[in-house]
Amino acid sequence: MNSFFHLTESFSLISSKHHGGKCYYFSTNKSSWTKSRDDCRAKGGDLVKIDSREEQEFLRKKVRRIMKDHEDKFWIGLTDSAEQGRWLWVDGSPLNESLSYWKDTEPDNWGEDDCVMMGDKGDRYQKSWSDTSCKVSRRSICEKPAAKGQNKTVCVIFL
Repeated sequence: MNSFFHLTESFSLISSKHHGGKCYYFSTNKSSWTKSRDDCRAKGGDLVKIDSREEQEFLRKKVRRIMKDHEDKFWIGLTDSAEQGRWLWVDGSPLNESLSYWKDTEPDNWGEDDCVMMGDKGDRYQKSWSDTSCKVSRRSICEKPAAKGQNKTVCVIFL
């Protein structure tokens, strides 16, 4: 069944001339990176791919506002699970190092740290990514293109 949603606290829209309208879903439940990705795909999207500094800043501010505590992090669509140290987005494109927002000591590739989460309650400027085990339960950020409705932009998900 198709359900149309106007933007609410759960869904946010970022519009940019560079990459067009995108809808974001910030999950409230926690799961592994793989399960989070499956959940995003079931909603018609995927884990977020961050394409610009503006998008990173938008997401960083939103995540910071909705984090319940310092450990309340969010999965994004970046992993090096195929080859250690080769960071790929969920669409298969490589990470552009000029658009990476690693915390100072990250990525540390400790143990099985193959998936990327974001979130920082502190005041660090934009640097909010860290790698961790894909098996850890975290919240997630899903994204999908916004649909054009009659005189408005809407987010469509399948429930």
